Amino acid sequence: MEEMTYYVYMMSNKWHTVIYTGMSSDLEGRLWQHKFKEDPTSFTAKYNCNQLMWYAETDDVWAALEEEKRIKSGSRAKKIEMIEEMNPEWKDLAKEWFDD
Repeated sequence: MEEMTYYVYMMSNKWHTVIYTGMSSDLEGRLWQHKFKEDPTSFTAKYNCNQLMWYAETDDVWAALEEEKRIKSGSRAKKIEMIEEMNPEWKDLAKEWFDD
């Protein structure tokens, strides 16, 4: 059986006023959905969260779900701390992934 990789990630809008946390086994595919607003009624579409700010990967789906839950229940300050540790300039980590 092939091992899966799971990603926990945080996205933001260009003003960094909103932080969205998610989990996926297909990070590139999921980011495509967020960036190009495939579901115009989604949270990320509504608040223009289309920039990848932070992510982590694991091969344990339960660990990924727990991490997503932990991040979502944490404070905004903690989310900012996590983002700035990986991405101090708040650059879109997926900027080069898609041809706009």
